[in-house]
Amino acid sequence: MKKLVLPLSLIFPVLVFSQVKKKKDTIARTTDIEEVVFQKKVAGSTKDITNIKISAKDAKNVASISGGIEGIIKTLPSVNSNTELSSQYMVRGGNYDENLIYINDIEIYRPFLIRNSQQEGLSIINPDMVSTVNFSAGGFEPRYGDKMSSALNIYYREPQNFEVAGEASLIGGRLTTGFGAGKDSEGNKKFTALFSGRYRNTNLVLNTLKEDTDFNPKYMDFQTYLNYHFSPKFSMSFIGYYSKNDYEMIPRTREVDFGSLNQPLKLNVYYGGSEDDKYKNMMGTYSMNYKPSDKWRFTLDAFAYQNREREYYSIASAYILQTFDPITGAPVTSYDTGGQIEHARNDLFVRTYGAQFRTRFSPNVNTDIEVGFKYEKENLKDLTNEWKLVDSSGYSTPIPAVIDPRVPADLDLFYHISGQNHIQPTRMSAYAQYSQKFLWGSNKVFVNAGARVAHWSFNNETIFSPRAQFAIKPDWNTDMLFRLSGGVYYQAPFYKEIKDLEGNFNPNIKSQRSIQAILANDYEFYFDDRPFKLTTELYYKKMNNLIPYYMDNVRIRYTGQNNASGYAYGIDTRLFGEFVPGVDSWLSASYARVYENVDGRGDIPRPTDQRFRFAMFYQDYMPRFPQMRVNLTLVYAMGLPTGAPVFTDPYQYQKTLPSYKRVDLGLSYVFIDPKEKNNAYGFWGNFDELTLGVQVFNAFNIRNTVANQWITDANTSLMYPVPVRLTGRFFNVKLEFKIGSKKN
Repeated sequence: MKKLVLPLSLIFPVLVFSQVKKKKDTIARTTDIEEVVFQKKVAGSTKDITNIKISAKDAKNVASISGGIEGIIKTLPSVNSNTELSSQYMVRGGNYDENLIYINDIEIYRPFLIRNSQQEGLSIINPDMVSTVNFSAGGFEPRYGDKMSSALNIYYREPQNFEVAGEASLIGGRLTTGFGAGKDSEGNKKFTALFSGRYRNTNLVLNTLKEDTDFNPKYMDFQTYLNYHFSPKFSMSFIGYYSKNDYEMIPRTREVDFGSLNQPLKLNVYYGGSEDDKYKNMMGTYSMNYKPSDKWRFTLDAFAYQNREREYYSIASAYILQTFDPITGAPVTSYDTGGQIEHARNDLFVRTYGAQFRTRFSPNVNTDIEVGFKYEKENLKDLTNEWKLVDSSGYSTPIPAVIDPRVPADLDLFYHISGQNHIQPTRMSAYAQYSQKFLWGSNKVFVNAGARVAHWSFNNETIFSPRAQFAIKPDWNTDMLFRLSGGVYYQAPFYKEIKDLEGNFNPNIKSQRSIQAILANDYEFYFDDRPFKLTTELYYKKMNNLIPYYMDNVRIRYTGQNNASGYAYGIDTRLFGEFVPGVDSWLSASYARVYENVDGRGDIPRPTDQRFRFAMFYQDYMPRFPQMRVNLTLVYAMGLPTGAPVFTDPYQYQKTLPSYKRVDLGLSYVFIDPKEKNNAYGFWGNFDELTLGVQVFNAFNIRNTVANQWITDANTSLMYPVPVRLTGRFFNVKLEFKIGSKKN
């Protein structure tokens, strides 16, 4: 079997080579062109030129702890996430809160109080239900909402026949069933239904953290997608979602070896107390679609979302920091003894409901005019009581300037966040956009331009966001597409942005703003009779009204003040194609920088300054035994500048975390393939698919660091960063199956 081997220099090509015009056709061209085609039309397709379409099948195959869809998105060049336990991601210098997520064009929300990545559980996106995945890393259309980084739009599928599919593994399972009934005048199913339930318990994975801790993380959800087609012109649909995540943790002891060869250090921690967190999310969307003709389409959506989160923990710890003999392991010098108490009683209730109306007018196949309106009513109740007491050698820190043990002194907490907030604002938005495809000489051109406007009653702010896209496909022998997109993108504030470090909501908060420009090139070519696509993108963002924040593990803590400005720039490149005949793989590389200037004090890296990153998603199979398949995910990302203690002044102290390096491997044997089903007899003939696989998470057992715990030497006032490690190597066994009736 031939494998593709390309020089690394191809990843950064000179985009103006081979600009040779095609030979003139012997037949005269006609000026009456009905349609200018850039790509084939498929279900769930989009005309957004910044969009990357991801195969739902590849997303299911990827070996990932966090989930299929997000797991494969993290292999794209513009996406960064330095923890495997989280389904969240950062895009082009943005943080976890700056990404839009849609299911069937309805915006969805993530839990807000998640502090550590192991608390997250299941992503709302169920890979068994997915039909199409569209992802844009920036410069997206006006029809998408007000976020500064990216837009992910998932479309669920409609089953046409009865089916039952499932998965069982050492960390959980899922079961999905669907069917279609009746036929309309065009032979399509009138009623389709899809139901899916999932359960996950990552206790076995968390045990690789090498801590004496009792974990009991239980995550479950249920989703349904119903469609009824009254006629080819009119249909209704419903999406229902319920999830319940319980995270219980009782820490006992922890031992960490760190430092250097010249000064090896050991930290022993002894705990008391526990943590009990609960997250419940519910969502329902009802949609009506009316298409009176090929030129008009009307959609009315009604939606409701409710989120109930509770974060309760009281954990006391005592520690001893010491050096030890690297040969005998015996303690040599004790630097510090102390402890801390962490306490929280945080409750959050979020409810949003509303409606949106969208219409699209297509006077011809090359023109689209789209308009939309959205109304939301929000209800936020926040009760916060969170504090941390740090003790070092008998003194609480921060320590007063002058200490006399004979004089009483205040007991200062390391931090204390307390607040009772309840708001019920309304949010309204609208957009309009125009899309046109045409010929400019013999070159194909696409333009999209429009704007959106939004108003939030809490801060009485109105924002206006013009956006535009332009693409040209020259009439060259070389198959290239040049793209230019950008505009004004706001980060409309919500619960996390309006809450300051004292726990209060700031009614004077404003939307953060990003002015973006993205220049891109797509180069499609064949190598060894196999298709490949090389995409290169340059981008620049100018940002103002920024709200500085601290990143603690995966929690973003905003300061609640618009007192910063910043900028970001970078280059992304992705080589996509059939490295192995018949299956898609890709290589991604990016270099990015993002800076902020707080109160005019000068530029410093933002907490999401990722710098260089390389990722790979690779699929293969054995030529003589095609049932044996493998997929590999590799990520290397330079460390984030989030290793300093939370709430410290970033201008006085920054600490970059180590680089994130990880390889996940999936091996599977396909007992029954849909293409070979006719060869199966007896009981096994009932199965459409049957696959048994082994997943190796963190194949090289690299101990990555997600954050630092800081310990102070009271004698010298030196602070030592104790790494908070991520998961080690874990072997997972997975069985997948699908049973379906024969197509009618």
